[in-house]
Amino acid sequence: MLVSVIIPALDEAARIEACLGQFREQPGAWELIVVDGGSLDATVDLAAAAGARVLRGPRGRGPQMNAGAAAARGDILFFLHADAAVPPGVGALIRGTLGEASIALGAFRVRHAAERWAGTWKARVLRLADLRSRRTAWPYGDQGLFCRTRDFRAVDGYPDEPLMEELGLAARLRTLGAVHTRPEELRVSARRFEAGFLKAFVCMNAFPALYRLGVPPARLADWYGAPR
Repeated sequence: MLVSVIIPALDEAARIEACLGQFREQPGAWELIVVDGGSLDATVDLAAAAGARVLRGPRGRGPQMNAGAAAARGDILFFLHADAAVPPGVGALIRGTLGEASIALGAFRVRHAAERWAGTWKARVLRLADLRSRRTAWPYGDQGLFCRTRDFRAVDGYPDEPLMEELGLAARLRTLGAVHTRPEELRVSARRFEAGFLKAFVCMNAFPALYRLGVPPARLADWYGAPR
């Protein structure tokens, strides 16, 4: 089964080559799609040189991922952020999960990797940021969401929202089956926590509850400030 990897990107020249290159070491059939939201750096050129199919879409992860999914040829869609490193054998893990007919959406746990904080005591604080992916039934986009293409299209994909679009997708797919978080980890950059740990931590843990209580995503985006 062909897996279409859809990567929304905005000024990710420092990371896009590594993100795409890791799939050369992964068994299985992959279609690599990068949807650029208006990068001003070399993201588009580097992605194309790395073998990805590059699309240009409106800025915003939800619209970008919907554009990638609309163009995808795979049986499975795997939505991945450009700063993520996948676990070994990720293709078999994805296919095995979706081989269970009762599961409509899958995700992985997250392990945040320090960049500016590497080698300092602050890096240990990042383990607090990892806890959410281990105890929630509502996965965030940095957990590498994956689903069957037919299911994604049946629920009209991601909602057109400036934030919490992954929770909106999870809510839609829950009408078709379960949401399952695998125990394997994606390694993702800790850059947003290094830029402001307290704000990022509070938003990560409080916003899902506020969203489910009916706070509009536009209001949450205003509080968060310039989501990528």
